[in-house]
Amino acid sequence: MDTERASGYRYSQRAYLVQLRRAGAGTVLVDPIALGGRLDPLVAALDGTEWVLHAASQDLPCLAELDLRPSVLFDTELAGRLAGFERVALGTLVERLLGYRLEKGHGAADWSRRPLPADWLNYAALDVELLVELRDVLEQELKRQGKLEWALEEFEAARTAPLPRPRSEPWRRTSGIHRIRSPRQLAAVRSLWETRDALARERDIAPGRVLPDSALVEAAVRNPADEPSLLALPVFRGRAQRRLVSTWLGALQRAAALPRNELPEASQQHDGPPPANRWADKDPAAAARLAAARVALTAVAEANTLPVENLLLPDLVRRTCWQPPADTSPEGVAAVLREGGARNWQVELTAEPLSTALSATPPS
Repeated sequence: MDTERASGYRYSQRAYLVQLRRAGAGTVLVDPIALGGRLDPLVAALDGTEWVLHAASQDLPCLAELDLRPSVLFDTELAGRLAGFERVALGTLVERLLGYRLEKGHGAADWSRRPLPADWLNYAALDVELLVELRDVLEQELKRQGKLEWALEEFEAARTAPLPRPRSEPWRRTSGIHRIRSPRQLAAVRSLWETRDALARERDIAPGRVLPDSALVEAAVRNPADEPSLLALPVFRGRAQRRLVSTWLGALQRAAALPRNELPEASQQHDGPPPANRWADKDPAAAARLAAARVALTAVAEANTLPVENLLLPDLVRRTCWQPPADTSPEGVAAVLREGGARNWQVELTAEPLSTALSATPPS
């Protein structure tokens, strides 16, 4: 199974095409838009079957919007990672393991377009043409390496993972925001970002197509006082920006009118540990623990031909090293890892070396 979205064109992350291939049934392309998003017969037909997806975390949210949820999952990208393949793109794995070269060219297309061109449909069909065969080869490779049970745990974790929570202060991810120097300018970026987001959501247009990030930052830096000054900025000279000039200027004026106590902080507040590059100054002992943990986990990952980030979530490692448990024995560390969402196979491989790393001390 696969989906096609229109991420660079639309605000929503809905599926505009669903591709399915099943042994004995061939390939089927389903247009959820034409069906009004009601895929009840498909939901019933897929109930209880294993779904084969590549990079499932990208597709499961938009499939869930259509009430399509797998009972059993096999993720070929995740399988490739656990099997130790350095490059796990679908086309790369298919070519390496099956000897076929998949056609490229339409992955970033506007799949909300109707009617969809025939060559786009062919491209979409090819994405699932060999997924089942790829799944079978990867399963055998995982068995050969003794990692199939690990993979099954990972697939189940991916299948049951909650939907990602909305980011706190997403406007801080505006490209080029490093140019901003003052809280007042940050407020301007925030106000413009929120105004753009509301327009994009209402029109179902990708935010960058309403107004690029570069325009948000430029307006915040230059702080134009009136419409002619705003339109004089090169990034605001398009026809669409002229039509919305009063909207953008209003956003800037609202930011300018904010009292000081409502201006954003210079940096976002985090509920977890600070960025690792600040640990040496803030807490040298924690920095020593993290350095030792990274060395130990890298050795375990290399010994098992795994990417270290698949061995244990980097965020879980940082949190454990920043605030270690009172009981740093392997059993105590194992309990913390399980509480943090680590799977059984990960705990078995990492609890002991991580326990040792937590006793590391900074150099004198």
